Amino acid sequence: MKRKHFLSFMLTAGLTIPATASFGSKASSFDELPIKQPPYLKAGDTIGITSPAGFITTAEILPAIAMMESWGFKIKIGKTIDKRDFTMGGTDQERAADLQEMMDDQQIKAIMCARGGYGMVRIIDLLNFNTFVQSPKWIIGFSDVTVLHCHLNRQYGIASIHSKMCNSFPTDPALADAVQLETILSINKILKGEHLQYLGPAVAINKPGIASGILVGGNLSIIETMAGTKSDLNTDGKILFVEDTGEYLYRLDRMFWNLKRTGKLDRLAGLIIGGFKTKPDDPGEEFGKTIYDIVQEKVRNYGYPVAYDFPVGHQKNNFALKCGIQHRLEISQNGSRLIALS
Repeated sequence: MKRKHFLSFMLTAGLTIPATASFGSKASSFDELPIKQPPYLKAGDTIGITSPAGFITTAEILPAIAMMESWGFKIKIGKTIDKRDFTMGGTDQERAADLQEMMDDQQIKAIMCARGGYGMVRIIDLLNFNTFVQSPKWIIGFSDVTVLHCHLNRQYGIASIHSKMCNSFPTDPALADAVQLETILSINKILKGEHLQYLGPAVAINKPGIASGILVGGNLSIIETMAGTKSDLNTDGKILFVEDTGEYLYRLDRMFWNLKRTGKLDRLAGLIIGGFKTKPDDPGEEFGKTIYDIVQEKVRNYGYPVAYDFPVGHQKNNFALKCGIQHRLEISQNGSRLIALS
């Protein structure tokens, strides 16, 4: 895919388009909560780094620390960095305690999750959000961190940032290619309050249209496992984005059936299909459908716009998005554009 298909921060980039609970309380149904956006950061503010999922070492996060310091931020390294409990960054209690401490620390203005992997679902119910709800801060991450994005949106209406994490920062920014560097810099732009817009490619099966709504989503397999829990997303009237990696096509088909059968596709404002890296079918067990076939089958009877191959997911062109914030999605034969409205 050519680079021009990815992200454009230029406001001149054009597309031809056809035409109740109080904040802080938990949602007990799918009633919509008012959105609370954490304050943007300024020079001198502190970003905490913790690992609520997989393990990571201090050496591995040094490039991220150096770059975030170059943006003018201070860094506080959490106690889970360098800890390991098999595949995870410490025991459940250690990871929960580290994240809790950063959520409650009033000197920390944003929390960067060091990496994904697995483990967030094991600690989400150990966390106390009382202080965080009163003084919210940006939670940054993707993949397994989708658990936290979903929970913050569903239970508290707090916005968060879906983006790359410490393990994706380039070792030497001078040697990084333009797309890799832009994805990382998009985190800084969001943290400082820039209103970004993103361009997706012209794909023959894109469904044209215009939609406005709160942006929600993340890793598809995580969203599927949140169904029926208190972290379950309400997608009614929303722009939903999904992505995944390392899955067989038949498993992705099952996940999209889950979205359809649980009603998450019924009343969307718009749908964004990000990157999907799939495992090859086992010989003799070919599924016979592409990711495009799988999605089209599920949404063909809906009228909302659908964008494919959007620059979000487990891939180089994975740009920072604000979950829980109003966006405008525009899709035409020229491609797609997503615009953050706040």
